Amino acid sequence: MHSHHNGLKTAALLGLLTAMILAVGYWLGGSAGLVLAVVVSLAMNAGTYFFSDKIALRSMRARPVTEAEFPALYEIVRELATEARQPMPRLYVSPAMQPNAFATGRNPRHAAVAVTVGITQLLDRRELRGVIGHELSHVYNRDILISSVAAALAGIVTMVAQLAFFLPLGGSDDDDAPNPAVLLLMLILGPLAASIIQLAISRNREFQADASGAALTRDPLALASALQKIQYGAQRLPLPADGQLATSAHLMIANPLRAGGLASLFSTHPPMEERVRRLHELAASSTGPVQYVR
Repeated sequence: MHSHHNGLKTAALLGLLTAMILAVGYWLGGSAGLVLAVVVSLAMNAGTYFFSDKIALRSMRARPVTEAEFPALYEIVRELATEARQPMPRLYVSPAMQPNAFATGRNPRHAAVAVTVGITQLLDRRELRGVIGHELSHVYNRDILISSVAAALAGIVTMVAQLAFFLPLGGSDDDDAPNPAVLLLMLILGPLAASIIQLAISRNREFQADASGAALTRDPLALASALQKIQYGAQRLPLPADGQLATSAHLMIANPLRAGGLASLFSTHPPMEERVRRLHELAASSTGPVQYVR
């Protein structure tokens, strides 16, 4: 099954990031600098991790909704959460007309699922159920934790590289001090490589949530159909790419920002066609319920 393979891929990519940090830190010879970078970066990321739900919900101006307001939404979420034997998440709706959805929260007990008004109007019940299955899978697969770890590691690589350039770590009078040209290259390539690994992890988690979500709903084609509709809608109504939103773009089911050129290399989402193709494959080969990645 795809899921096991993706879990290994994610672990390998996280390992690669960690190795990069150790290599950069060791090569620069400044253990003090390395420790400082790790501490600062972890402190910065801890905040994001514990407030991930609030940050994302605020950026989408999402408000909590009651069952009386959105009975169909509650019904779908309750059914799937029960099926997965997980607690009921908090439900939010964002006034945005762009069709999108996201789930956030560091674990199932602190989870929130948000949908835009646009998506509730665009999708039929079956498609919406497919999307909610995908979103809940992000929570159950602990994706916020994984992407937070990746972000923290990427932050550390960036900081080590900057410290190395601006603080002469190690004795600078010895002959084997790092060459300034090499340092400059590290300053540029280190963070770039870290970002690319981080994006590769995000893409994997996206395929993973598609697969787990399809297993949870037992309806891969509903999600495939929803993704196609959402992509069309998201292109017609891109969200304003202000700073607030760009930070939570990777949480959305479809990339809310306009793509083009370099954006595709730095996209957190795999190409929609590829996601739809895999879901159709799953539907064709589906033999029964698939287990979650734990």
